[in-house]
This record gives sequence, C-alpha cells and structure tokens, in this order.
Amino acid sequence: MKLSIICFSLTGLETASRLKTEFEKQGHRVLLASKSKYLKDSIQESVLKWTESRFSADDGILFVGACGIAVRSIAPYVVSKKSDPAVLVIDECGKFVISLLSGHLGGANELALTASEILNAQAVVTTATDLHERFAVDIFAKKNGCDIMNMTAAKEVSAAVLAGETVGFYSEFPWTGTLPQELILCDRKGVPVSLDEKNRTGKSPGEVAEKQETANYGREALTEESAGEQPVRLGIAVTVHKSCTPFLSTVQVIPKTVTLGMGCRKNKEPEGIEKAADSCLEKEDIFPQAVEQLASISIKKHEPGLLALAEKKKLPFLTFEGEELMKVQGDFTPSAFVKSVTGADNVCERSAVLGAAKGKLIKRKSGGDGVTTALALREWEVHFE
Repeated sequence: MKLSIICFSLTGLETASRLKTEFEKQGHRVLLASKSKYLKDSIQESVLKWTESRFSADDGILFVGACGIAVRSIAPYVVSKKSDPAVLVIDECGKFVISLLSGHLGGANELALTASEILNAQAVVTTATDLHERFAVDIFAKKNGCDIMNMTAAKEVSAAVLAGETVGFYSEFPWTGTLPQELILCDRKGVPVSLDEKNRTGKSPGEVAEKQETANYGREALTEESAGEQPVRLGIAVTVHKSCTPFLSTVQVIPKTVTLGMGCRKNKEPEGIEKAADSCLEKEDIFPQAVEQLASISIKKHEPGLLALAEKKKLPFLTFEGEELMKVQGDFTPSAFVKSVTGADNVCERSAVLGAAKGKLIKRKSGGDGVTTALALREWEVHFE
C-alpha cells in the first residue's frame, strides 16, 4: 500500500516514525510529514491542502493526533466507500488506533489492526459486521479481488445479516471453502438449492461461456423444475454479466477474469478502437469492470490506439509473438491475409485466450472498420475462509 502519515508534536513524531519504519519493513511505501513550528521540516501548506493532495494519491492516510484534526481535514474530500482511501487516527502516545474511514473496501480495519500490533495499542473498529463477527459482502469482494455493483443492495445485505436473516448466494464460478452461515446457495433464478445438488460449486467457467437462450436472469425465466419454489428476495451474485440479477435486490460481485483480445489496422484512430472495445463488451453483456487486461500481437505493442485504450481503461497491455499465438490450442477463426501480415492466422481470439492463461474463448472474432475483438475468460474460483 501507499501510505502517508502526518503528526503534530514531538511525541507524535516518535509514534509516526515507529509506524513508518515497521510499515516499510512490510513492503509499504510510506511518506512521513509533520505540521508544527516546533518540528524540523514541517510542511508549509495547511493540513487541509496536504490532505487534499494525499487523498487521491494514497491507499491510506494516518493522522497521529486528535480525531477532530482528521475529521476536519478529510471532510471536503470524502466521496464514496468505493474510492475513498483508508483513514486512521492514532493518538500521539500510540495507545489507540481508530479506523475512521473506508473500514472495509479501503482496508482501514485491517490497517488499524496492523498498526495496533506495531504499537502494541488498542484497535478501535466500529463497523457493525466486524463487531458481531458476521459476513460482510464488501470484505468478501475485496479479499477475492472483485468490484461491487449496487452499493444500495450491499447495505441491504449487511442490514439483513445483522438482523439474523440469511441472504442468497449465486456464483457463475466454482467456489472453495465453507459457505458462511449467513448465505444460502441459490441457482441463477434465485431459488435455493442444496450443497449436494451443486456439489459445492457454482457454475463452472465453461458454463459461463455457453450462449444463453435468453439474457433474462429474472423470475419470469423460472424453469419447470424450480416452478413453485420461492426465490430469495435479497442476495449476492458473483458474475461478469450485467444482466445476472438472480434476486429482486442483487449485489453483483465482479471478478477481473476477462481478457479483451484486439487487432487493428495500422494507425487506426483511438476513438474507433475504443468504440469497438465498448461495443464488444456491451453485446456480450460483460461488465467493463470484469476486464483485467488488453491483449494483441507484438507488432502492435506500439500501436497508438491500443496504447491509448489501455491507458484510458487503466488496463495492462500484453503482446505476444506470432509463434506464441500459433501454439495456442483451440478452434479459432483463421485468416490467410492476417497470417501473411502478422505470422498468426488470428490475432484477437488467440491473444485473448493466451492472455487469459489459456482460458475459455467466450466471444469469437468480430470485426469492422479496421478493428477486430474477442473475449476470453480465465479460470477462477471464489474463496471463502
């Protein structure tokens, strides 16, 4: 993590220095600042301005001082639990470590526990699911490296869990570990199923790739087998598909498991490449958040439009030699012209599959206006502790 620590007294500096030293030993990048006329190298800007610069740059901000300073400093910049950094407050003597902001998604609760161990201090965590040791969907998503859609439903899930209710769980992917007692396994219609029936796995990656007869995951698509069964009202769906809403109120948890393979005409304008990428995902009902990387052939590693797309979408851009692509096993759409130019008979499909660790091709080559696209899904599992 990238962390910043600020202190306001000599005693606070001693505490902050201990934290900096130990966090750096753990591999974190740490910036230490002070604000006091009695401390050497005190920052000249206001704490408010300092906080503004750190709020978007860091994963976590640690205030070694009074809670009031921290609260007033972060107040103008707090936006969303999905984007705000972790914020901790530590008293200058290092007796208490308070998780103040972004306890779950931002990682403040875990950071507070680590800081308390360093200082031999008391961690103060106030999030209800932690206090009651209940399942928390945002922690679950974070630990599995997933994004969350529908934070309103996520709050409903937390409220239901705290009230002692069970919520539904559906996954397009296999899962390992023990299903938390707060969750009940369901099919893609939101109807409860037994663990034996699903053999303790959700839908396999191969099943995700199969073309659905309908894009409707709703209640009206119930099969005869589940007819008469009462679907669960509230639940969680681990999915890469936008239309996967098994429950009336569904929290969609999205793993980054999709590779977007692309080929294009030389010097194709960036706008056309971006349009083709967005269209590919939209047609296949895939969340943009599910895409983990862009892939192509090595002769395209300096292609301006592909580089611009990768930068804008904040995606790694992988490229492979033609020989590598031709070694990939599978049924691909060949092109004699493409092979004569690149050395591989298909760029987008083969690069997508190779980028996805030889995963499943879920969208075959489509092209037009000088751009080709394909999608592949990497094998992946949901993990419960």
